[in-house]
Amino acid sequence: MSYAVIYDGNCNLCANFVSMLERFDRGRQFCYVPMQDEETLQQFNVTTVDCEMGMILINRNDSTQRWQGSEAAEEIARLLPMGDTLIAAYRAVSPLKALGDSAYIHIRDNRYKLFGKRDRTYHTAYPFGCAVRK
Repeated sequence: MSYAVIYDGNCNLCANFVSMLERFDRGRQFCYVPMQDEETLQQFNVTTVDCEMGMILINRNDSTQRWQGSEAAEEIARLLPMGDTLIAAYRAVSPLKALGDSAYIHIRDNRYKLFGKRDRTYHTAYPFGCAVRK
């Protein structure tokens, strides 16, 4: 697991996205940390204020490589099989990229209104620190 995905474990959209990603990836590339896990966030030097700006992706082999918000979503997609070509095309179309960035900000700021808030924080089968399942 080379990357850590920091997500809002109380957001239905975020939890569903992570659930889908973990089923697809099965812990090969990604481990997950809910934004509500402040103790683990400290290990990544991430604050709750940082989390307000959206999902965060951190390269665990080089923690200076970090992506946040729509950039994190794009990088996750790029890392998936055949994602590199798709994301390169998406990023090449400037109006599409700008629209995606704006949509991400709107959804981030209204996620509980649009998708609801969970009663309990979603924790994945591949949390940070777990062994990779082959």
